[in-house]
Amino acid sequence: MAAKFGTSGLRGLVGDLTDGTAGAHAVAFARHLLGTGMVTIGAPVFLGQDLRASSPEIVAQCASALIAEGLEPVDCGVLPTPALALYAMGQGAAALMITGSHIPDDRNGIKFYRPDGEIDKQDELAISALAPAGLAQKLLAPSLLVDRSAEAMAGFISRYRGFVPDGLLRGLRIGLYEHSSAASGALASILEEAGVDVVRLGRSEVFVPVDTEAVSEETRALVGGWIGSETLDGLVSADGDGDRPLVVDETGRVLRGDALGLIAARYLGADAVVTPVTSNSGIESRCQAAVSRTKVGSPPVIAGMAKALASGRSCVIGFEANGGVLTGNSIAAGAAILAALPTRDSVLPILCAFAAARAAGQSLSAYVAGLGLQVAASDRIENFPTETSKALIAQLTSDEAARSEFFEPLGQASNVDLTDGLRVTFENGEIVHLRPSGNAPEMRVYSEAASEELAYGLIARTAERIRLVSGI
Repeated sequence: MAAKFGTSGLRGLVGDLTDGTAGAHAVAFARHLLGTGMVTIGAPVFLGQDLRASSPEIVAQCASALIAEGLEPVDCGVLPTPALALYAMGQGAAALMITGSHIPDDRNGIKFYRPDGEIDKQDELAISALAPAGLAQKLLAPSLLVDRSAEAMAGFISRYRGFVPDGLLRGLRIGLYEHSSAASGALASILEEAGVDVVRLGRSEVFVPVDTEAVSEETRALVGGWIGSETLDGLVSADGDGDRPLVVDETGRVLRGDALGLIAARYLGADAVVTPVTSNSGIESRCQAAVSRTKVGSPPVIAGMAKALASGRSCVIGFEANGGVLTGNSIAAGAAILAALPTRDSVLPILCAFAAARAAGQSLSAYVAGLGLQVAASDRIENFPTETSKALIAQLTSDEAARSEFFEPLGQASNVDLTDGLRVTFENGEIVHLRPSGNAPEMRVYSEAASEELAYGLIARTAERIRLVSGI
């Protein structure tokens, strides 16, 4: 089984999922749910999917597996991951989202949800242990499934009805880069109901892998061009399954996901924030909340949120550097009461960003500048073998001489953080963070510096050092 769990669900090449691996993991998930008493025989399991070419085939394979284990698969169609999670949790049911998120169309994956939300790392271990036995399960073609797609999507749209105070966003002209995101329809409806003039752009009939964390130069040029040609006050989009936002201000600048998360936490009055170590180092000093740092990925963030709730915090927000925002408890905002949604959602930070700027009487760019955050940037070295990434990180972590030699052209290190990968703070305050991707053969490189030019320059010089040392 070449497919494996990463930072957010099972991921792998399409052929490594459709060879029976997807079905085997669905069998394992069903047996885990039944064995732990989280569900009983005959219980519904909701199935959603993104717009990848391979997603329908994997949905069918998973549906067959669930039927074979005595559970009832329910079709929720193409919809955002947070919409599926919200609907399933509201019904007290488990769910499977077939998606590879932002990675290319030749790959796909599965996100698993217990009746109370995302699975954790212990669940992943249990499912992985049970999956090999699932390969022997004989799967039959599923019969016509019950269709709850309209109901699931309607529930997600209604979640945000009244969230923005009446009239606050009226008159804004915001572009929506649709590409092939499962969230495009929901985003358009939610923004239009809030009074926004939505300009729909760039719809694609083939899957487009938009990474909202390491935004490509091609995507930046595309959305920046629309800002000018369409006279927009901003532009929004989301990744393939709609759990991570892309927000562009009126100048054409792409906003960082951790800045969006910070805005959401401030707008909602959070008293606890949980975010990975890769998020901007200035967050602690820019909000009133107690901030805790975790490894990258929603499972550790959700675990941190549960700990904050257990300690008595009443408004717990989680977010990642890629922009998805999670809520740990019910939150009242405007005329809406948002049920807890401890899974990444792209809509909440989008609404909070424009609402916060409008409430302050500022443009989006001015409001974000007022946060006073050091510029953070991220990129990736694609087609970089995972084992090579891990070996390099291990060497630089354990060998101080090798680490000093590697970083010497970049600066003098004053602090090293090994929470997730290798994060080095230099004496001049700049930061470089190296981390093997948990979802694809890529090396992630993060940086912080006083300006965007310096931050991306630091990434470029670091990537050059990585290639030189690794011989790639």
